[in-house]
Amino acid sequence: MKIKSKPMGAYQTNCYILEVDNKSLIIDPGVDSTSWVLENAKNPVAILNTHGHFDHVWCDKELKEKLNIPIYIHSKDAFMLTNDPFFKGTPKVKADFSIGEEQIDIEGIKVRFWHFPGHTPGNSVIEFENIWFSGDFLFKGSIGRWDFPYSSPEDMIRSLKKVEKINKNFTLLPGHGDKTTLKAEQKTLQWWIEYIKRDTFY
Repeated sequence: MKIKSKPMGAYQTNCYILEVDNKSLIIDPGVDSTSWVLENAKNPVAILNTHGHFDHVWCDKELKEKLNIPIYIHSKDAFMLTNDPFFKGTPKVKADFSIGEEQIDIEGIKVRFWHFPGHTPGNSVIEFENIWFSGDFLFKGSIGRWDFPYSSPEDMIRSLKKVEKINKNFTLLPGHGDKTTLKAEQKTLQWWIEYIKRDTFY
């Protein structure tokens, strides 16, 4: 296994390439990521999105067309790929696979999608072995915002309570910033839950 990453675009969104058995999974190809992906993905077989925000999916369409590979995203965020709900001019494309919280097999590579709504309706963490690609759910020392259109503070609280109960540790590779671990971030989850309640009068 090998993981390559590079922050892309104005929001410095981390694009990842996960290489397993000489095959590459492209995770969250954001703004201006196409050339980097084409140079660094040896044998790309799929595009995986942690969620549908434009800075994570901007190059989905271009890479799908250039590489002829499928796009995977949670079913509750699939509309963001086709509708450009934030009016950013995101190239529109239809996901090939709209999935739920489940394990999937992509040409022999087994990954699991965990559904943690709140930042978006279909916000997900993508698990491979002991790695979590945590998107905009968990960051080093922080969590994803819950005040955007289609966000939900109630869902975020439920997701934080859900992830708080997971006993296994994972290395977290977030959508922005540096890597961390699940155990490290679990220490502050209760604080974030109370913060969201105060912030939203929940």
